[in-house]
Amino acid sequence: QVQLVESGGGLVQAGGSLRLSCAASGIIFSVNAMGWYRQTPGKQRELVARIPSGGTTNYGDSVKGRFTISRDNAKNTVYLQMNSLKPEDTAVYYCNANIVTSLYRSSDYWGQGTQVTVSS
Repeated sequence: QVQLVESGGGLVQAGGSLRLSCAASGIIFSVNAMGWYRQTPGKQRELVARIPSGGTTNYGDSVKGRFTISRDNAKNTVYLQMNSLKPEDTAVYYCNANIVTSLYRSSDYWGQGTQVTVSS
C-alpha cells in the first residue's frame, strides 16, 4: 500500500509565497516521475510541474518563472515552491507520483489534495 501525503497549503495574499510538500510512504522500490497538478471547480486537472527521476523538469505555462519543483529522493518527497502567487493560482493542488512497488510493477498514485487560496 502506497500513500502520498501532502502538506503546506493555505491562505496567502497575492504576491506571497507557499511551499507544498508531498511524501510517499509504503512499499516502495523506487519512484519515477513526481509532479503537482491543480484543479478548480468545473475545470480539468492541469499540470503545474513535473520532475522525473532524472532529466529535465517541466512546468505549466502559467507558472513558469514563479514556481519551482524539487525532490528529495532519500525521503521520497517532492516539493513545490510557489512565489509571486496570483488569485488565479487558487485551486486544490494534487501530488502525483509513478512508483515502482515490485520488480515488474509501477503505478500512478495521487495525494488527497491540498487547498491553496490566494486573496487579492
